[in-house]
Amino acid sequence: MTTHTVLQFMRKTADDTMLQKQLEQLLGCGDGDISSSVNLDPEESLALSQRAPKVIELATSMGYSFSSDELLLVIDAFRKHQDGTISNQAFADLLGMSQGEQVRPAVSNNFKRIANYLNKTYLGVDLKSVV
Repeated sequence: MTTHTVLQFMRKTADDTMLQKQLEQLLGCGDGDISSSVNLDPEESLALSQRAPKVIELATSMGYSFSSDELLLVIDAFRKHQDGTISNQAFADLLGMSQGEQVRPAVSNNFKRIANYLNKTYLGVDLKSVV
């Protein structure tokens, strides 16, 4: 089983705002950036697991082909890495990353992430619907 294609798809979400919006709508939560274990919110992780066939359909339409089992394996590895139950090396080994390939760090601009979240909701009020 290979997870390389799943990781390529997930990494694409770091820089592709259109893909982020599509994933956000598909999942119904989060900001659509699922590029690393740091950026994958617990809600997004659960939604990815529950909506795996739809996520795979979206990925396939963009030229990424992988199975539900491969997607779920990566999501599970991301969860374990978030929880600290596996080290960076064990995480890389579990995902079959080559020695030259590294675990992608969190987004370099966390301000963008926070601003995106705050633009969507403040104290439970959807700001876009108020304006």
